[in-house]
Amino acid sequence: MSLEKSIAIDGPAGAGKSTVARMLASVLGYRYVSTGDLYRALALEVIRRGLDPYDEAAVLEVAKSVSIRVEPTVDGAQRTILNKEDVTEEIRTAEVDAVVSPVSVYAEVRKHMVEAQRAIASDVDAVMDGRDIGTVVLAESSHKFYLTASPEERARRRQRDYARKGRHVELADLVDEITRRDRVDSTRQVSPLRPAPDAVVIDCTTLSPEEVVKTMLAALGRIDACFTLSRNS
Repeated sequence: MSLEKSIAIDGPAGAGKSTVARMLASVLGYRYVSTGDLYRALALEVIRRGLDPYDEAAVLEVAKSVSIRVEPTVDGAQRTILNKEDVTEEIRTAEVDAVVSPVSVYAEVRKHMVEAQRAIASDVDAVMDGRDIGTVVLAESSHKFYLTASPEERARRRQRDYARKGRHVELADLVDEITRRDRVDSTRQVSPLRPAPDAVVIDCTTLSPEEVVKTMLAALGRIDACFTLSRNS
């Protein structure tokens, strides 16, 4: 396996990266890896220990002392293991959402996480999504995509996700949250959120996940795989 063959997908929160990455991985027979779940698990552990997410030394100590891994599931998804505990659902809370960006800005923390992510792509062909995959983790990859969408559309998608879990959040509050997270992610000194120079940028505001995947397959020269996509949809 090689880092060059794995596929990098970047983009801001709510752009649909995880949904699209999982579908693309299924069609191509690759492993789906959501790197954001590693940072979410770290954020959860910071919360559990009652630590300040803006305390760099404390967050780095947590990153070095915990065991975090992601494992593929039989349905092509992913589960996240924190210190031998399955925290796949727990890392999807609003509390974790509020902490994940601050704990992700530190250079040494990201260096630690990047090593783990690159190790996965060295072992198996992967479709990997995150915020610095094309620019850092899989910078050698020949296949890079950057997904984006308007803040309002991304907020609506997040609102629907919360509603499915029985939680109501005002749309305006979600727009503010997403805009704030965009600012943090795009202005951090280490691995800021931005498209790789050679990434294919796709605006997903008005596109369905299937349409996005078809666009990606075309860019990859894999029109043949569209049949598999249609059969699985």
